[in-house]
Amino acid sequence: MNYKFWQKKKDADKKKKTKTREWVDAIVFAVVAATIIRVFFIEAYTIPSGSMERSLLIGDFLFVSKVNYGARVPMTPVAFPFAHHTMPLTTSTKAYWDGVQWKYRRLPGLSEVKRNDVVVFNFPEGDTVAVENQVPSYYDLVRQYGRASIHSQFTIISRPVDKRENFIKRCIGIGGDVISMKNGIANVNGKDEPLKNTGMMPYIIQFKTMDFNYNVFDDLNLKMGDMQPIAANTYSVEISPEMADEIRAFDFVKSVKMTAATATEIEPGGTFPHDPNRVWNRDNFGPIKIPAKGWTVNIDSNTMPLYYRAIRTYEGNKVEQKGKDWYINDKLATSYTFKMNYYWMMGDNRHNSADSRYWGFVPEDHIVGKALFIWMSWDSEGSFLHKIRWSRLLRGIH
Repeated sequence: MNYKFWQKKKDADKKKKTKTREWVDAIVFAVVAATIIRVFFIEAYTIPSGSMERSLLIGDFLFVSKVNYGARVPMTPVAFPFAHHTMPLTTSTKAYWDGVQWKYRRLPGLSEVKRNDVVVFNFPEGDTVAVENQVPSYYDLVRQYGRASIHSQFTIISRPVDKRENFIKRCIGIGGDVISMKNGIANVNGKDEPLKNTGMMPYIIQFKTMDFNYNVFDDLNLKMGDMQPIAANTYSVEISPEMADEIRAFDFVKSVKMTAATATEIEPGGTFPHDPNRVWNRDNFGPIKIPAKGWTVNIDSNTMPLYYRAIRTYEGNKVEQKGKDWYINDKLATSYTFKMNYYWMMGDNRHNSADSRYWGFVPEDHIVGKALFIWMSWDSEGSFLHKIRWSRLLRGIH
């Protein structure tokens, strides 16, 4: 009698495993492992726009940590691997199934979101999208052309929180902070926070003469083509305060002055909270108190334009106005206590950034992770030997 008959069965099973089966098993394992890493540990992102220049450049490839703030448990768990919200090579085919939705949960993290962190988050106004025209937000289109017109022209879809577009900005204020801006200078809790290092604002440069070697700007990564002529020997350019100081030192430069919108200048398309009683623009707004978990705000005609969307959309309440009174979940409300922390995000390239100045607060359940370092930087306009920005490789993000 063969007392090891079970061993023969195991050997037979091993022999039945074909090369195809081995490949399939390896691919499935790789996909599962990569998905776990992307969701809970670290993920790669690329910079598509210049809103964070010159901190981050178009063509920078980043690693973003999910561990620092605590990984967000997937809210839409059934999704196609490695696709965000749309299937590859399509414009509107969903890469997820929203039939299953989980509540917002986050694993313990190493720290909270702090001021001046560079953060990746889901676009708060990305809950509704006009598929054929996604550059302005759906809400901007509605404010400009009206809801009926937009719905008649475009395909309108909705997206869950974790499937909205990914944005990257700098956190200027956290829950409980009071933020404002005057003449292009941000103020947090009564203290001015001027741009530092690579943050950009428009400057007017007046030259004494144009008879100089334009290559002197190469060390600043600035070209004469970046400057827009506005008068004789006078140009407008977007640079950092440090770059402005270096340019002032040139003996052929007469003056370098930062420019900003005046307090009464009307912003095309308007700014948050799109309230006719608040004539604000990108360089002059506030003060605004950023909601914090547990903070209670009095509800009236002055505060509701600021906090209406947070209370209704982000925190999921039914909000109605009846005469001068406000009702939350069918009950008369004179105050509201927030359930989440919120943040104020702005791009370092202050005059070329769609940020909280236009769409308001970022709720904590929209936070994706903290930008850590640049692992690759690709300059599409560079020559063959200079496509890669070698000096930016493995550079930390501050």
